[in-house]
Amino acid sequence: MTDKPIDFRSDTVTKPNKAMRQFMLTANVGDDVFGDDPTVNELQRIGAEMFGMEAGLYCSSGTQTNQIAINVHTQPGDEVICHEEAHIYRYEGGGIAKNSGASVRFIRGNQGRINPDEIVDNINPDDQHYPVTALVSIEDTANRGGGLCYDFEDIKRISHICKDNNLAFHLDGARVFNALEVNGISPLEYGRQFDSISICLSKGLGAPVGSLLLGTKDFITKAHRVRKAFGGGMRQAGIIAAGGIYALQNNVARLRIDHENAKRVETILASKNWVKEVLPVQTNIVVAILADGIKEGDVVTQLHEKGILCVGFGKGRVRFTTHLDVSAEDIDHLAASLPGDL
Repeated sequence: MTDKPIDFRSDTVTKPNKAMRQFMLTANVGDDVFGDDPTVNELQRIGAEMFGMEAGLYCSSGTQTNQIAINVHTQPGDEVICHEEAHIYRYEGGGIAKNSGASVRFIRGNQGRINPDEIVDNINPDDQHYPVTALVSIEDTANRGGGLCYDFEDIKRISHICKDNNLAFHLDGARVFNALEVNGISPLEYGRQFDSISICLSKGLGAPVGSLLLGTKDFITKAHRVRKAFGGGMRQAGIIAAGGIYALQNNVARLRIDHENAKRVETILASKNWVKEVLPVQTNIVVAILADGIKEGDVVTQLHEKGILCVGFGKGRVRFTTHLDVSAEDIDHLAASLPGDL
């Protein structure tokens, strides 16, 4: 094992660089619960303006921003439409049911993405026997789909369907900047399709903690109340919010490097006998489907021994995620270290 393992487990493992740390160290702070933290206020303003939204709310995580949004958009007994592999369902601790008392209508879709035509068929009729369909949520990029992006025309179609049927439309944009780097759509044009947007600052953008929830002023006012009920706000949070500002101002354009590195990882993995196939790579997530009989846990363990960290991603699958702390030299090391057979 190398002295310093190469960490492909997730883009959440990034560490703030020296410049980000210095920016955080000198941040002006106040009590954010009173609305007095100037750095938090500035981060919220920057994020909202970037996506053409009226206001923003800084929270501790993308799970928190997603769950707050769901709670604001729904009433107990309502139903949420999402992909069957959606993060809001699979990885948020049952929060839709526990926090909001809502049920979920799954759409199978295509590698984490929803086909707009499927939404129409899954909107419940106005009948007392059915839950009220209240919200559609999509995830762009789709984590469980191997980091694939939505076609923007499909997003616009979903937006129209939601408006026509009086449904709220939420974006789990944990890696939305990766999607925007690929499709070239401006954040302003992209943002106007949604009623609310959650964006993570602590993944590919490299901030140490935090996510933003964006929406109308009225929506964010309600979101403030929900955040309080879910455990409250933070006090002198400007110290960490400054990392988010630095990330938005310095680390968005460089995401293309992560995508280039991920394509190299795709090529390396596809050449191995123990890999049956690799899901198509668009952004920074690479999912290898293992050959028959090979267990993901065994692969993760053996690669860890070689100084390469990855994660199991379901039965017979492992995931590699590139990020700002993975260099081109690290990819060279990966190519030299991965065995042809396991």
